[in-house]
Amino acid sequence: MTKNEVVKLAHDKDVRFIKLWFTDVLGFAKSFSITIDELEGALTEGMGFDGSSIQGFARIDESDMIAKPDPSTFVILPYRPKDSAVVARIFCDIYEPDGNPYKGDPRYVLKRNLKIAKDMGFTFNIGPELEYFYFKSDQDTEILDKGGYFDLTTLDEATDLRRDTILTLEEMGIKVEYSHHEVAPSQHEIDLRYTEALRMADNTITYRIVVKEVARKYGVYATFMPKPIFGVNGSGMHVHQSLFKGNKNAFFDAKDKHYLSNIGKWYIAGLLRHAKEITLITSQWVNSYKRLVPGYEAPVYISWAKQNRSTLVRVPLYKPGKEKATRAEYRSPDPACNPYLAFACMLRAGLEGIRNKYLLPDPIEEDVYEMSDQRRKELKIESLPGSLYEAIEQAEKSKLIKDTLGDHVFEKLIENKKIEWDRFRTHVSKYETDTYLPIL
Repeated sequence: MTKNEVVKLAHDKDVRFIKLWFTDVLGFAKSFSITIDELEGALTEGMGFDGSSIQGFARIDESDMIAKPDPSTFVILPYRPKDSAVVARIFCDIYEPDGNPYKGDPRYVLKRNLKIAKDMGFTFNIGPELEYFYFKSDQDTEILDKGGYFDLTTLDEATDLRRDTILTLEEMGIKVEYSHHEVAPSQHEIDLRYTEALRMADNTITYRIVVKEVARKYGVYATFMPKPIFGVNGSGMHVHQSLFKGNKNAFFDAKDKHYLSNIGKWYIAGLLRHAKEITLITSQWVNSYKRLVPGYEAPVYISWAKQNRSTLVRVPLYKPGKEKATRAEYRSPDPACNPYLAFACMLRAGLEGIRNKYLLPDPIEEDVYEMSDQRRKELKIESLPGSLYEAIEQAEKSKLIKDTLGDHVFEKLIENKKIEWDRFRTHVSKYETDTYLPIL
């Protein structure tokens, strides 16, 4: 929509308040509200705010920021009560007072990298699968059900929650492909229909908020924490991705035995080669590495395959007439990452593969989890970082990550993650007191 169309729609729908949305460097949604009287001015000139308290944004001596709404993202919030005041939201790009894009804005980071892909002739499409848990409160991990993968029984008490979540998302213009109960008790998944990467990053932020808001209405708590329960699967965010040239899928080649073009092969090779470096961005929390361990369907081994779900990258089987569906599924990210930064880093890893024509190794169709260490060594299969500390080390020395994020975001993110790791490593956990206090 244009600015004028947004203003007209807001008045026609009797909107009273508009929430201006953006994210900090860690991917947490931030917002402040304006009234309908301020909307036209905001769309034209932006709205000033103090950025000094936003994680990864400006220092106190350079705190003035401008939030400029993107008219194409205006939508009424269906989960807000309409009897008193209709509320809408709109995503914003962040600018400095001099009118330049703010380099600490994650949305700008993704837009800058999408421009690199565009200059190479590509459009980047994304389709994420976000898993999450429902618990009875945010104070503990008491589950709602004991259901399992694809269960259709009374065990799945969250059917109504998922249904209302999907209806809310679709009312907001976000297309959903399907939903189901996941492997772990009280774990669920709603998959979004693929679309262009910037819109999908906005949709991912919206998705996480809607899931939580609908859960709250039912008196329960939804969490995207990667590994909330010991001994069961954690929550992942498998990211299906492809490059298009115009209306054609650049990954598809009908003559190749894998139905992959050279561009597709080089892209996947780039994901594999740079996987260790980008893991800090796709799995950014201490808790993320409690999920990335063998045995719980979380891919930790750097390899690819067509049917093997134990590999890091999977290429779903080609179906005749479905050329546009040819894609690479990158399986290590979790749903608590910053989608703007994660999508940007995956894209740049793939583009590096294309630019340098990285050789794609042979697919691994054996179960990598069941392989011996010697067998993995023979096949030259390496592993992702095993902890946040290892991921920081890999990212800190990565030219690719620094170029992708830009100096400001790179430095702020590394600084934040080092603080998080230091707090974790000095914390005395219940496991330690339960295990060592009685014997030492």
